[in-house]
Amino acid sequence: MHTTPPPAQGPTLVILAAGMGSRFGGMKQLASVGPAGETLMDYSIHDALRAGFGSAVFIIRPEMEETFRDFAGQRYGKRLAFRTVHQRLEDVPPGVPVPERPKPWGTGQAVLAAEPAVAGAFAVINADDYYGAEAYQAMADFLNDLDPGAHPPTFGLTGYRVVDTLSESGGVNRGVLRVSREGMLDSIEEVIDIRRGEGGLAGHVNKAPRQVDEAALASMNMWGFTPAVFPILRDGFRSFLAAPGAATAEYLLPTAIQDAVASGKARVRVLDPRSSWFGITYPTDAPAVSEALGRLVAEGKYPTPLFG
Repeated sequence: MHTTPPPAQGPTLVILAAGMGSRFGGMKQLASVGPAGETLMDYSIHDALRAGFGSAVFIIRPEMEETFRDFAGQRYGKRLAFRTVHQRLEDVPPGVPVPERPKPWGTGQAVLAAEPAVAGAFAVINADDYYGAEAYQAMADFLNDLDPGAHPPTFGLTGYRVVDTLSESGGVNRGVLRVSREGMLDSIEEVIDIRRGEGGLAGHVNKAPRQVDEAALASMNMWGFTPAVFPILRDGFRSFLAAPGAATAEYLLPTAIQDAVASGKARVRVLDPRSSWFGITYPTDAPAVSEALGRLVAEGKYPTPLFG
C-alpha cells in the first residue's frame, strides 16, 4: 500500500482501477482524450477536488503497484493525498477455498479492498468514465450531510438518463433504475444491448425484448457510501461464494447493494444532478469523447492543460 501525506478534510474518492492491467499502453482508462492529452481519470480527479473531496484511494492489482505509483505520483501527487490498495483473487472470507480463475471477483470485492484505507464517507467511481462536475458536487453535498449512525444506513447513487449514455458504435448494457416518488432506489434492472430503433430505445432482459423509457435513469457506477457498507458487502460476498457457479461469476456492486435494499439492510437515495456522462465503450467512441471535452474547454468549464 502506498501513502502520500495525510488526507485533507472531505469525503474520499475511491477509484476502481484494477481493470487497467499491469501495462498501460493501449488501456482505455489512460487514453489521451483531452485537448492537452488528459485522461478521463484526470477529469474525475479535477472535478472531485473542486467539489471538496479530500483524498483518493485507487484500487489496483498488486502487479500494477510500482508503475501506477509512479504514474499517479507524478500526475496527482502535489495536489491530492492518495493511497493504493490491492484487489486480489485470494482475498476471500476465512475458510473459503480459492478456485482457479484468471482474475478477482468483481466490483463488490474491489470496494471491500478499500476498507483499510477509508475512515469516513466515500464515493466510488470507475476509472474510465466521465461523470461531470455537477455529479461530483451533488455527491459531495450528499456525503457531507449523511448520518453515519443511521439504521438502516442510507447510501447514494447518481443517475443518468439512459438516452444520454448511448453509443453510436453499438449497443450498451445499462442498469436501469426504478425510483420511488421519494427519490429512493427500488430496484436496478440490467438491460442488455440497448439501442435506438424506430420505436425508441430497446434492449433485452434475460433474452426477452424490453422497451426502455428515454427519461429513465441508469446507474453508471457512481455510488456514495459510509463505512457501514463494508459488513454488508462482506456478508453478501460470503453468500455469493457459497452459491452454485460462483467460481466463474463476478460479485458485482450493483447486485450486492440491490440485495441489501431488498432485504432492508440499506436504503439508497438516487441523485439526479442532470450531469453529463460519457465513456469509451468502443474504441470508436474516443473521437466523440475528445470532441465533447473540447467543447467543455471552449465553454470555459475546464482549463487546458487541466493540471497546468
